[in-house]
Amino acid sequence: MLKSIQKRKNRLRAQRKARVRGKIFGTAELPRLTVFKSNKHFYAQAIDDNAGATLAAADGKKMGLKANQEDVKQVAVEMAKALAAKNIDSVVFDRNGYLYHGVVASFADALREAGIKF
Repeated sequence: MLKSIQKRKNRLRAQRKARVRGKIFGTAELPRLTVFKSNKHFYAQAIDDNAGATLAAADGKKMGLKANQEDVKQVAVEMAKALAAKNIDSVVFDRNGYLYHGVVASFADALREAGIKF
């Protein structure tokens, strides 16, 4: 991929990320659930922005899973278990600048099926 195209893609994602993050904020009762995806792995964490602390996390790399739609559903189930252990049943979803389709949408749907409200 040309450097100019990659720079443009990174700039557009950063703009989307800033736009989304300006509208949402996580608290201890209603944490911000953010996702990160690379070409190989998928990660999620629930963040309390008031304290600046991570409340729960799920790591697809540690679970030995890839960043495809089937494996992301397993990461969502693990994240739901971690949230349930902290007595959290609703979150604010932060897609972190990624478009809401593919693995991000699959993760969100699986999290809803596991009982977490957005």
